[in-house]
Parts: sequence; structure tokens; C-alpha cells
Amino acid sequence: MTLAPWRSPLAHALHRNRSLVYARYLQLATLGSDQRPANRTIVFRGFLEETNTLKFVTDQRSEKVNQIAVNSWGEACWYFPKTREQFRLGGELKVVGENHPDATLTKARRLIWQDLSDKGRLQFYWPDPGQPQAETAAFDPPENLAETPLTNFCLLLLEPERVDHLELRGDPQSRSLYQWDRDRAHNWSVLEVNP
Repeated sequence: MTLAPWRSPLAHALHRNRSLVYARYLQLATLGSDQRPANRTIVFRGFLEETNTLKFVTDQRSEKVNQIAVNSWGEACWYFPKTREQFRLGGELKVVGENHPDATLTKARRLIWQDLSDKGRLQFYWPDPGQPQAETAAFDPPENLAETPLTNFCLLLLEPERVDHLELRGDPQSRSLYQWDRDRAHNWSVLEVNP
């Protein structure tokens, strides 16, 4: 598998911003059933092995999972403050739950669960997201956290088909548009445009 041409500038931005813990946070926009945009902050968990697909985690009970079931397209917006760069990554979202038919993806789901800290796993034990506030005791941690993913734990994947990279430093600023061409065996085109 050949890495997309936008992977190198993104890797460079990640590396140069690595001292900022929040540089792993990005915003993900989806469409609700009412066709209104919904946006939230998520944490980048790396790339799916041998692909250009970004990995995140989510709760099966969350609103975004229902939104993705209706419309699987979304866009992530990622700003790197140290290097003053923005990446907008648009593409198809995929939710990998407990009974996903692809064994490779269910293995990736299991591995990402094992990579989470106890604090990261704990949120999947909490009461249903978006419901009226539960009693404080409902948020108490169990005695032992499961080594295998809970039923409601999901791997969330974003497979970009369009990437907009804006570098806000320099005079003039620089902007590159990357587009994936499905008809040409996964070729990416790159177009330099005005910022």
C-alpha cells in the first residue's frame, strides 16, 4: 500500500507539535437525522495498519454512531498551533463494533482497547451518554476493568477522500488540496490553490 501524499505533511505536523498533548485532538463533523451539522472533539489514535485510515474510539450508545448509520460521510478539522497548520480530512466513516464481519477490523478494535489507559476504558462503563444525569455512584469504577472490549466500545475509522492542507505561516500562505480518485486505482491528485 502506498501512503497518500498528504501523510508526509501530516506526520511532520504531528511530530513538530508532539509536545502539545492537545495536538492529538481534532474536531469531527457529521450530519444529524435532521440534516443539521453536529461537531465534537475526538482523539486521534493513529492510523490503521498499512492504510491511510485514521483511528478513533467511540461509544456505540453515542449520538454520532446513529448519525453515521444514516450518513457515513464526515469531515475532521485538525489545527496544529506550533506549526500553524490546518488539515481538513473529508471521507467515509466506519464504526467497528463487537460483531463487525471483518476479522482484521475486529482485531484492530481489540488492540486499541488494550492500548487505552484505565481512565480511557472507564468511560465505557459509565451510564448511557446523552441521557439525564445519573446518580454519582453510577460513575464509580468497577473493581476490575475488562481486558476485552466492552460491547458498547467501538473503533471509529475515517478513510479520507479529500484533504485540504492550509499552512498559515509564510507570505503568501500555502494551501494544497488532495483528492482521491476512485476510478484510477487509488491515485491521489494534488492541486496547489490560493489560501
